Formats: sequence, structure tokens, C-alpha cells
Amino acid sequence: MRPADLTRLVLLAAIWGGSFLFVRMAVGAIGPLWLTELRVGIAAVAMLIYARAAGFELNPTRNWRPYLVLGVLNTALPWALYAWSGKYIGASYMAILNAAAPWFAAICGAIWLGEKLSWRKLLGLALGMCGVALLVGLGPIAVSAEVLLAVLACICATACYALAGVYVKMRAGKLAPRALTVGSLVAASVVVMPFLPAPPPAAAFTWQVTLAVLGISLMCSAAAYLIYFRLIANIGPTRTFTVTFLIPVFGTLWGALFLHEPVGVSTLAGGALIIIATALVLEMGKWGTLKRAG
Repeated sequence: MRPADLTRLVLLAAIWGGSFLFVRMAVGAIGPLWLTELRVGIAAVAMLIYARAAGFELNPTRNWRPYLVLGVLNTALPWALYAWSGKYIGASYMAILNAAAPWFAAICGAIWLGEKLSWRKLLGLALGMCGVALLVGLGPIAVSAEVLLAVLACICATACYALAGVYVKMRAGKLAPRALTVGSLVAASVVVMPFLPAPPPAAAFTWQVTLAVLGISLMCSAAAYLIYFRLIANIGPTRTFTVTFLIPVFGTLWGALFLHEPVGVSTLAGGALIIIATALVLEMGKWGTLKRAG
């Protein structure tokens, strides 16, 4: 991997890890649904400007169905679940639990795509469940009904990503990833609108909250996609997906540095188990696959 691409990979992990920090900074002031709507809406506007500048077509009249499905499964629902979870658990918890996405991708692939659940994947799923139990049961956050529901919401969000991936493979694989991204962001902003409560008061938008909203929208949701597409083109999807292992590191780091969230031994141990489980599910030990990717 070239140094420039390695830098992009680490930068992407740092940016996506920061999304959980921004959630924690803003959700208490404006609520999960308004945070989700502002995130997808501002990101959609930014990506529409990019689409116009880059000159690629969205063809909404022909492609509205995949945009809508992915807008719900890959954007609106998981982002709203993470936003709600941010009221009760820390950025480190959310970032670590986000690494569970490949687990559900393996399960969904076995159910709908006929992919084999190898012994590596099954072992990874078992270790992953142990990691979640260790993270929640012995972590620095006191266990309550809200905490358990927040953890479940994060896990459901990763399941949404997996279902979206299956849909892309089965129904939308011929569409350009950039078009799917822009179209799904626009669709998500429309889907969330009917569920919005009364707008938060203007006083809720302190400079910290405003910074968090702009950061999660423009940096974590718009700029990050541009880096992601560049990596896909340069090093291939398999190597790019290794960003999954770095996001928990940065999510935990940002939470500890900026929010002073406690990071205990159980958090590190549970996070390590989850990352090992993800590596097994992705069968990252088969380095020949990595070498051929891209």
C-alpha cells in the first residue's frame, strides 16, 4: 500500500471515529431525530454540489427505489439509532460496537446470498458476543435498561448496514457507488422529516453543538465518502474495509480526550475481543485475498 493511501485509510478511520464524538456533543441539546435530519440534510446538499461539479447523473426517476431503500437501511435508520444511543453510552462504546457490522454481513450473506459460514466466521461470531458481554457487563458505565437498549440499538444499526449490503448486491449492484451515496442521503433526509418533533430552541445551538453538527455532516458524512471512494479505486474494497479495525481505536481516543470518558481494562479487553472477532469473520488471516484485492 502506498504511503498516500495508508494516510487516507488512517484519516478515514479518524474521521469516522469522530462521528461518535460529535453525536455525544450534540444529541443532548437537539435530540436524536433532529441530529439525524441535520446530518443527512447538510451532507446531502454537500454531495449534490459535488455530484454537479463531478458531472455524474443520479437519474432519480429511474433509480428512486434503491435510493429509498438504502436511504432507510444504510442511512436514516442506523444513524438515528446511533444518535439515540449517544444519549446513554459513550463514544468508545458506540465505536467499538460499530465493528460488529461484518458479523451481520456474514449472517445475511449466508441467508440470502448462499455464502458459507466457515469455522473462522462462526468462531468470530462467538468471540464477538463474548466481547459485547464483557464490554457491557464489566465496563465503566453502570448497566441499566437504557444502557442495554442503547447497546442493542447500536447492534441493530450494524445489522441495518449488513442488510443494505445484501440489497446492493442483489438489486443495485450496477449503480455507481457515488450515485447511491448521494441518492440515499437525499432520500434519507426526506424519510426522516415526517418524524421530526418540534424544532429545538435557537439557544440549543451553542458553538459546540453547531461545530458537532457541521463536523458530523460535512466531515464524517460527506468528505469521508470522497476519501472512501478514492481508497476503493486505489486499493480495492477488501483493503479499504480494514478501516473497520481502526475506527474503535479513534472513537475511544476521541471520547477519552475530548469528553473525558473513562476507559477501563474491560473496555479495552472487550474491544480487543470484538476486533479479533471481526478479523475472523472477515477471514483477514487469508492474506492472499488481501494481496489480490485492488
